[in-house]
Amino acid sequence: MRISKRFTLAASAAVIALFASSAMAEGEKIVIGTEGAYPPFNNLESDGTLTGFDIDIAKALCEEMKAECTFVTQDWDGIIPALIAKKFDAIIASMSITAERKEKVDFSKKYYNTPPAIVVPKDSEITEATPEALAGKTLGAQGSTTHSNYAEAHMKDAEVKLYPTADEYKLDIANGRIDAVVDDVVVLSEWLKSDDGACCKLLGTLPVDPVINGEGAGIAVRKGETELADKFTAAIAAIRASGKYQEINAKYFPFDVYGD
Repeated sequence: MRISKRFTLAASAAVIALFASSAMAEGEKIVIGTEGAYPPFNNLESDGTLTGFDIDIAKALCEEMKAECTFVTQDWDGIIPALIAKKFDAIIASMSITAERKEKVDFSKKYYNTPPAIVVPKDSEITEATPEALAGKTLGAQGSTTHSNYAEAHMKDAEVKLYPTADEYKLDIANGRIDAVVDDVVVLSEWLKSDDGACCKLLGTLPVDPVINGEGAGIAVRKGETELADKFTAAIAAIRASGKYQEINAKYFPFDVYGD
């Protein structure tokens, strides 16, 4: 159901994208790309609606910018190429601002920043979220993310298994096919509250690697489109000043995800 909805939205996006460049010149319409498979930040529901913190923040930013925004879902591993190919104008999908990504796209300032963490089955013999404790274990992560990069850089003695989506590594750990997973602490914590996450427990957060984890999640735009990035940055500051950001934050989290 979710896949067919995504293809429907993607097809309609192709028509929208034809007008994206001219609309941007007028500053009236912005097409936003998101993954739609990363709850509680962004998720494509069975009825085709997009929900989550990223989506509500995006809508608030567009309202602040007085822009008419539409959303397009895109698989994570192709989301930057799709932006560059002008299928949409900006990515709002919990994308961490890293030096590697800055070589391909430009970013706004961050709109949130949370650390990575490790989850294991409740009956796991692993007691610490450390490279030593995970040595010889199979560690799952979503591919093409800062979390998979972190695992490959810091968990060298673990077997890192990569998945196209977070849903797939969750299924594997729930069924005992892998020993642990790494992802954003908020994503993992929210999953553990659900029936599907009843299998597992949060082992602990990981030390942030500034090079890999970056500066927090920002809004990506095509290289050179710094005016649009700056508009998003100004809008982020404005909704934090007005209290709108805090209102959205409280809807999803009991703590401030903006970070330091």
